[in-house]
Amino acid sequence: MASRPKRHYCVMVLAFQPPLDPMLARLKEEIPKGEGWLYEPKWDGFRAVVFAAGDSIEMFSRDRKPLGRYFPELLPALTAALPAGAIADGEIVITGGHGLEFDSLLQRIHPAASRIALLAEQTPASFVVFDLMGLGEHDLRSQPLATRREKLHGIFGKPQLPSTGRGTNVTLTPQTSDFDEASEWFIGLESLGLDGLIAKQAGAPYSPGERTMVKIKHRRTADCVVGGYRLSKSKDGVGSLLLGLYDDEGTLHLVGHTSSFKAAERRDLLQTLKPLEKETGFEGGRAPGGPSRWAAQKDQSWVPLDPVLVCEVSYDYMQGVRFRHATRLLRWRDDKEPRACTLDQVLVSRG
Repeated sequence: MASRPKRHYCVMVLAFQPPLDPMLARLKEEIPKGEGWLYEPKWDGFRAVVFAAGDSIEMFSRDRKPLGRYFPELLPALTAALPAGAIADGEIVITGGHGLEFDSLLQRIHPAASRIALLAEQTPASFVVFDLMGLGEHDLRSQPLATRREKLHGIFGKPQLPSTGRGTNVTLTPQTSDFDEASEWFIGLESLGLDGLIAKQAGAPYSPGERTMVKIKHRRTADCVVGGYRLSKSKDGVGSLLLGLYDDEGTLHLVGHTSSFKAAERRDLLQTLKPLEKETGFEGGRAPGGPSRWAAQKDQSWVPLDPVLVCEVSYDYMQGVRFRHATRLLRWRDDKEPRACTLDQVLVSRG
């Protein structure tokens, strides 16, 4: 009987072994202008570093957690798109009919493999590459960004802007040295779910864990109703204010929180809010919930308030109908009626 042929596995030597802390960005209010700057859209997804060792793909989050089990559809796509030995930095995104869908990404962090498999079919993920740190045995981290970018062009060809449909793709992010074009991206791509720009120096090396890039995010203000609060860890002051906005039917919905207070302010604010405490809050609307799998050990209790206080906050981006991140308290608005604080001041039209 003829012997069965042996199966050969592709084993590729990487320039360095995982994991790797990705290069970070510092926040700036304005788009930097001048010689040597390169601009890219700021994708709204999960940052990931990919190690392509032949038939094996390893994918790590910014905090070094493996991501492969949550995005199984990406593994064969990355194997096909990246040359063996490639080490790439990029963003995991999910696109739909109106652009990027960050909420769909959040649903992937689930303990059940069956649930993940179903979501991989219904809302498939893509990977957007924006840097290359290794290729075969060659460590590219010390080379200029412009050189690393040339190698990416050799692999992917033409960059692609975000699509508005379902599918799994591995693409190269657009990049420009033209300040005016970057400014157009900053405004024009927001309707597709991108939340700003990333600016990099063409001659810069890849610096793991260092904030050598610049991020420019959409920053706006909104007048919100204070619908409740959470105590600080010490329990002697306010930890955060729970912010609400009214819909067209007059229902108050939770949209986020603000917690930018000094210690003395937290204590003084607690005394101010005490007389406004009530039994229930956000009646009929979205309200603060209890512990979740994201913060199972964190105290999520809160105190409802009579919705009579209005404050102006600064925010960067909306995730659905909530502030994506914590907001910054700018001032109190004694001149603003709570019922005038409506959702239409924060929702961005998409489509």
